[in-house]
Amino acid sequence: MKIAIAGGSGFIGTALTEELLKEKHEICILTRNPDKYVSHEQVRYVQWLSNGASPEEELEGIDVFINLAGESLNSGRWTAERKRRIVESRIQSSKEMTRILSQLLKKPETVINASAIGYYGNSEVITYTEDTRSEGDDFLANTVKIWEKEAMKAGSYTSRLVLTRFGVILGRKDGALPSIVLPYKLFAGGRIGSGRQWVSWIHIQDVTQAIIFCMKHKEIRGPVNFTAPHTKQMNDFGQSVGAVLHKPHWFPVPAFLLKRLLGEMSVLVLEGQKVLPEKLLNHQYPFIYPDLAPALKDLLTDRR
Repeated sequence: MKIAIAGGSGFIGTALTEELLKEKHEICILTRNPDKYVSHEQVRYVQWLSNGASPEEELEGIDVFINLAGESLNSGRWTAERKRRIVESRIQSSKEMTRILSQLLKKPETVINASAIGYYGNSEVITYTEDTRSEGDDFLANTVKIWEKEAMKAGSYTSRLVLTRFGVILGRKDGALPSIVLPYKLFAGGRIGSGRQWVSWIHIQDVTQAIIFCMKHKEIRGPVNFTAPHTKQMNDFGQSVGAVLHKPHWFPVPAFLLKRLLGEMSVLVLEGQKVLPEKLLNHQYPFIYPDLAPALKDLLTDRR
């Protein structure tokens, strides 16, 4: 297949590209700075979101469009300006995706747009599935609702639109895990806040394989939760990290301290939601890492 990936040079995009190359797909990666990369027979880097860019000229004939573009949530305090950029980056990329699709003579069969479980809001007692309507009214929930509303406009130019609601993605060097692990390496790991908040996590390998699974299973459409089937509360998550690293889980970090250090961004670690991947399970996606301990062992074991 010929596949376009916006945001293909980021954390998820890079991992996904590696997996798609193994299957011999032709990939077009949309980026603001194509000159930073070297195109080859299977991968071409195409300029977008810059003056004069007309990526549609090189995307004619694509079978799948995957949009992963958007400014990172955890690369700095959520100042008013950062919050504006977080929202605008997602709206802009979704609008440009729709514009590109409208210009293609042959429309892609499948469009996959990134989203997030922040859509549901936060709770310690509710279990969320794809059938749950958003109850959230905080910055994350409102951002996701705006993001999905814009992305859904692309549905006019494809026979199938999938919204991948990502949970906490665990990777070896990227994603949330390195920040979670650092205190344990310094012998300062422990309960964060109340410890009761849910962590709906997923291994990066399951992220890439589940995206490919959604590509191939044409009956899957609409929102899809990208979380492991066995969520953990934060205190249990931390204890698992400590056990894998053979480090103590003993140093509590109070909520007020994180709020002072991180500001509003502290919601990423102090609050959470229990989100189940009901749609993936119903379609029998074979999770590689359904349980946390094996996932952490894979990611935290020294491979030298």
